[in-house]
Amino acid sequence: MKIVNLTEEGTRNLLENMLKRSPSQYGDYENKVKDILQNVQTRGDEAVFEYTKAFDHVELNESSVRVTPEEIQEACRLVDQKLLAVIRKALINIRSYHEKQKRNSWFDSSEKGTLLGQKITPLATAGVYVPGGKAAYPSSVLMNVVPAKVAGVKKIIMTTPCGKDGKVNPVVLAAASEAGVDEIYKIGGAQAIAAMAYGTASIPKVDKIVGPGNIYVALAKKAVYGHVSIDSIAGPSEILVLADETANPRYVAADLLSQAEHDELACAILITTSQTLAEKVSKEVEQFVQTLSRREIIEKSLDQFGRILVADCVEQAVEAANEIASEHLEIVMKDPFEIMTKIRNAGAIFIGEYSSEPLGDYFAGPNHILPTNGTAKFFSPLSVDDFVKKSSVIYYSREALEEIHQDIIHFAQAEGLTAHANSIQVRFEEDK
Repeated sequence: MKIVNLTEEGTRNLLENMLKRSPSQYGDYENKVKDILQNVQTRGDEAVFEYTKAFDHVELNESSVRVTPEEIQEACRLVDQKLLAVIRKALINIRSYHEKQKRNSWFDSSEKGTLLGQKITPLATAGVYVPGGKAAYPSSVLMNVVPAKVAGVKKIIMTTPCGKDGKVNPVVLAAASEAGVDEIYKIGGAQAIAAMAYGTASIPKVDKIVGPGNIYVALAKKAVYGHVSIDSIAGPSEILVLADETANPRYVAADLLSQAEHDELACAILITTSQTLAEKVSKEVEQFVQTLSRREIIEKSLDQFGRILVADCVEQAVEAANEIASEHLEIVMKDPFEIMTKIRNAGAIFIGEYSSEPLGDYFAGPNHILPTNGTAKFFSPLSVDDFVKKSSVIYYSREALEEIHQDIIHFAQAEGLTAHANSIQVRFEEDK
């Protein structure tokens, strides 16, 4: 991995220049996505099936696009039973964590005759996108579906690409069955996002689309926002490790590679205050890469977006981490809990040498659908809140309104909105 000394100027321009992770890099794909969306919106199923044939090399129709109960049962039989047991354990952890996020409606009344509150209502339908292609992601099924179920969403549909044989990966189907998905469709890519956003004869329109995907999926979600809600625009995966001389270089190297294997565009960064650690981690990375199954993907990822940044001090390292605002942040330092308090921007924070990133991907419980490309500065992980909507509740008795009605009239007149003022005034005109 490339070792670079971190400078003050370099810290300010990490995302744009050194790491080239700005979302502005995505513009080249937008026209292709726009064409797909317009075509599906206009021609519905016909366009969806055409794109599925062109991109996934499988012919689908109205009768074969939806996964049948028999296909799900077959998938559950094919899946290794030990793996199925692990999925069920992970489900317990994920559900338990997300149940703590659930909030209730609240109302606050006063003796003056007022009642204010907030009514929380689950979304009626949610669409979950689960990527396929380079790998199977049953973990993404669990992470997307569980918070929706905990929130009380009535209907959850899932889309995921199928193979040339027209079958969906059995582990993905088993995970969907365990998590409680209601309907599953064998389509992927931008055409799947379009189908869920606009609805077709075969695929229902949803209220919200969640889940990660490739650049076409990310841009399609961005484009349909407004027709439906979305979680966020997910970019390629990222990991940032903050480490000092106390860190185990072999552990650090292994954790960096755990994300680099996702995609050629994935980003793996180590920020350290130790030149010695930087050199040891680089050597460990080289050795690991020789033995890993996704070597070609890892090498491309590290060449483009892998960096070891050597900082002068802990403060500079933390400043750089906050500027990068990584999806996953590991802290492997002398006092990791103290450092954690100084982190403002990160999707998920992993503390200590035994809290490796894959623990969060699969099992611990917190959601692994996280903000990328620096958006952890203003976005949060997927949660139960993403699957509910909030309505304000306002009640005033005549007596309560009378006490403050002149204040409202004064405010409305100051804005030149006489109809607003009149709406209040007419309720007390008989008093004159």
